[in-house]
Amino acid sequence: MVIELKNVNKSFINNTVLKDVNLNFEDGKIYGFVGRNGSGKTVLLKLLCGYMNPTSGDIIFDNKVLNKDIDIPPQTRCLIENPQFLPHKTGYQNLKLLADILKLIGKEEIEETLKKVNLYDEKDKMYHKYSLGMKQKLGIAQVLMEAPHVIILDEPFNGIEDETAKKLRELLIEEKKKGKIIILATHIKDDIEVLVDVLYQVKDGMIERVR
Repeated sequence: MVIELKNVNKSFINNTVLKDVNLNFEDGKIYGFVGRNGSGKTVLLKLLCGYMNPTSGDIIFDNKVLNKDIDIPPQTRCLIENPQFLPHKTGYQNLKLLADILKLIGKEEIEETLKKVNLYDEKDKMYHKYSLGMKQKLGIAQVLMEAPHVIILDEPFNGIEDETAKKLRELLIEEKKKGKIIILATHIKDDIEVLVDVLYQVKDGMIERVR
């Protein structure tokens, strides 16, 4: 798969958040976007996920323009900002409810994914009792469990302890080796610098490749 952004701009009233963005994403690579809060990186991810439309320009998945030729990004799963789940369901129950929508996976795949993100031991705990890090891990599990081709994560290491962060980095490298496209954004460069193949700086709506 190839994802292209062509002359993409995004504005809110009189505030231009992204300016003339041109990017390409290819299979088998991890892409990282680093910038301070409010720099435009989360808006970029929301555009790629189809959560909002660009003010101008095109976002293209394999020659099909998002919101014109296709309504949603194909084979794509996203975690943007703080994950939201049903508070009085367990972690496992929340994932099972979501998995039942498409019926692509069952109990075995859900539990295996929970093990991968170090959340299996807390799978039967109510979501409202989860810590910030546990909520983040559940959000990442939701993204990964149906084996999407495009993985988009905003602040993936937020609230996660070092052991799980290391495991998550190894997991993302494994996914890359399968030929997947992985797109990460963070305000902490050290979180992703050693992980990514291509690194961008986002500042005042402008995106500059730094590696």
